[in-house]
Amino acid sequence: MKASAFVYPWDVNGDPEAGERIAGLGVRQATLASAYHSTRALTPRHPRHRVVTAEHAAVLYPPDSRWRGRELRPYAAGDWAPGDAYGEAAASLADAGLEVHTWVVLAHNSRLGAEHPDTSVVNAYGDRYPWAPCIAQSATRAYLVDLAAEAAVRPGAHGTELESLGWYGLAHLHAHDKTGGIPLGDAGQYLMSLCFCPTCREGYGEQGLDAEELAAVVRAALEPAWQGAPSDGGWAGVEKLLGEADATATRAWRDDRARTLQEAAVAAVRAAAAADFQVLLHADPESYHCGANAGVDPAHILSVADGVVVPCTGGAGLLTPFAEQSLDGRVLAANFTVVSGMGGHPGALAADAARARGLGATELRLYHAGLASDGDLAEVRSALAGL
Repeated sequence: MKASAFVYPWDVNGDPEAGERIAGLGVRQATLASAYHSTRALTPRHPRHRVVTAEHAAVLYPPDSRWRGRELRPYAAGDWAPGDAYGEAAASLADAGLEVHTWVVLAHNSRLGAEHPDTSVVNAYGDRYPWAPCIAQSATRAYLVDLAAEAAVRPGAHGTELESLGWYGLAHLHAHDKTGGIPLGDAGQYLMSLCFCPTCREGYGEQGLDAEELAAVVRAALEPAWQGAPSDGGWAGVEKLLGEADATATRAWRDDRARTLQEAAVAAVRAAAAADFQVLLHADPESYHCGANAGVDPAHILSVADGVVVPCTGGAGLLTPFAEQSLDGRVLAANFTVVSGMGGHPGALAADAARARGLGATELRLYHAGLASDGDLAEVRSALAGL
């Protein structure tokens, strides 16, 4: 199975051994961040630093003139990724014999929400989620489509992986996070992720819903959760809380906005790229799910993109809904965390990969070559040598 390792430019730039080290894992590809959200990351082998703090979401290359005069535009990186950090790292990885693909984070940007609060998802209580741009808004959609095309099609890249190309909601890794005290469950997360910005209010109206009444229903449905009552899981739990008709109407609006954005972004990437450029999405097979792995309809997304990257660290079951479609040359990549300190199991990679292949996976993704310890990487090398 073809395997690719995720990597940041700051893992590579300034470390002359990084490219050979990553290639030595046995991977054929490096999936290199070109547009990324804020983060704090260890660099355990870098000769000049051990911690990199990316203070805000940024592009890791010089943006071009398409953004001139536009209110919504990408932010340049600071000293954690100066200049064309992506291009420098990509060249080093290519020199080591690796095929380089871009890794593009889209609808996840806390600085955008802080500086342009009207772009953010607004929940039924009126709280804004600055990390979550509302993908129904026309200006935000135009920004995301152009960002996808620019950040994906970097010089020398053979393909791209688009992350967060869909709805983001309540769930979010945040500094000093204190939101875990109430177990909302799948259904509660959906209700807390419904957007009530002006655009979404109009959209609910198009589905025959009154937005004020819907918000009141959402708040009432969540009240037992605040008192500690567990909620039912899955879409059936959402229907139980909202009522089947209201649940179906909200999902119809949100599914349409996500599907059409995904179509537009993939089309824009293809228009900017060579004919053989590969376009994958980080995806979850339940379209109502939010987050970095965007909720999609498997049949639809496999008719739009060249394949998907599916989270499998907690189990490979999410592969099945995609594998049940006619893949017809499409990529079904199983994504495993191989950083033991982040919940990964690099020692089980060989068995996990075999299980994923049995469920239809055609490729592997390994998160993350720059974050893993030497011991983790040794186990990855051993596992890949046996595949």
